[in-house]
Amino acid sequence: MDSVILKTAIRFLLPLLLLASVFLFLRGHNDPGGGFVGGLVVSGAIALYAIIDSASAARQMLRVSPRILIGSGLLISLSSGLAPLLTGRPFLTGLWTTATTVGLGELHIGTPLFFDLGVYLVVTGVSVVFIFSLLEE
Repeated sequence: MDSVILKTAIRFLLPLLLLASVFLFLRGHNDPGGGFVGGLVVSGAIALYAIIDSASAARQMLRVSPRILIGSGLLISLSSGLAPLLTGRPFLTGLWTTATTVGLGELHIGTPLFFDLGVYLVVTGVSVVFIFSLLEE
């Protein structure tokens, strides 16, 4: 597109959308949202960037092949589901641990967070593959 206003607005909004996707991903750990919504927001941001510039420029910005995102997301989600089996619990049972950090205090980290991370990567990868294939035709 040749609209200077649109290009400027999207270049300003792109970092905010990426930050919002990370917020939605982390918020979904305990509230509605999570990996699916965060993945949709980041793929929407990449789509906007691809529309104002080109699909090849968006690929360079992404720096990782979407197929690698899909594969690693599936692997992370499957691993988080299989981890409880090692402790004798059913598939996809949440395992939790507490980690103490200097700046953030106590963090409750569990397998649902890794499952959401896998969903985030899969949704981002699949959406970006669709967007790139549509823009390159």
